[in-house]
Amino acid sequence: MHLPDCVAVLTGASGGIGLELADQLCVAGAKVLAVSRQPGRLAELQARYPQQLRWLQADLRSAEGRGRVLAAAQAMGACNLLINAAGVNRFALLEQMDEADLDELFDLNIKAAVQLTRLCLPQLRAQPSALVVNVGSIYGSIGYPGYATYCASKFALRGFSEALRRELADTTVKVLYAAPRTTRTAMNGDAAQALNQALKVGVDDPQDVARAVLAAVQAERSELYLGWPERLFVRLNGMLPAVVDRALRKQLPLIRRHSGWPGK
Repeated sequence: MHLPDCVAVLTGASGGIGLELADQLCVAGAKVLAVSRQPGRLAELQARYPQQLRWLQADLRSAEGRGRVLAAAQAMGACNLLINAAGVNRFALLEQMDEADLDELFDLNIKAAVQLTRLCLPQLRAQPSALVVNVGSIYGSIGYPGYATYCASKFALRGFSEALRRELADTTVKVLYAAPRTTRTAMNGDAAQALNQALKVGVDDPQDVARAVLAAVQAERSELYLGWPERLFVRLNGMLPAVVDRALRKQLPLIRRHSGWPGK
């Protein structure tokens, strides 16, 4: 896709990756409908790009919020790029999560993305070329202890992306599933950061992730996996999951300790 010709709907626009995507899209000349619950640093971008960026406050977990996004996109002349980047994460064992935590995670990470994509599809299909980008995670391909619910939501998003891409194969709408590895954002709390340091996990800068995602958008790729050796682990997990099982079992005491779980 040619970014200067894009009218983009971007969810999660005030987050680490989302904010960088908004900035880089504007730099490239795209028009951006930046959707988030709070403006955060988007106010700075709006002042810098008043003709290109519009912020919309909306709760994507509600039908009313999603309807407001659709109406705003139509008012901008219909979108040809939808980037579902909104999401939440929590490093916690399943027994440490309560019902409200689970509802928020699944409502935002998967339900909102599916419902908003469904609403936007008529606009997207009417364009000569259009793209849906679902920002997932390496944890959408590798089930990792301490992230069972987050993994479940990203596995679902990956499956949705794959099936939708095949469903739209004879249309002008393409689908990209982008899977970053651990990224330096506020989504990762102190416990998660401490675990990453203990495990010597590679952490990417949001600016680099956004740059890679937009390069994949321009190339109209169908999948993007970031990070090495994470990309290797994805392949290994698909072919030899028992090998990954044994490797991760050795990490369980460290994962439990950093999660604050008292029992085994």
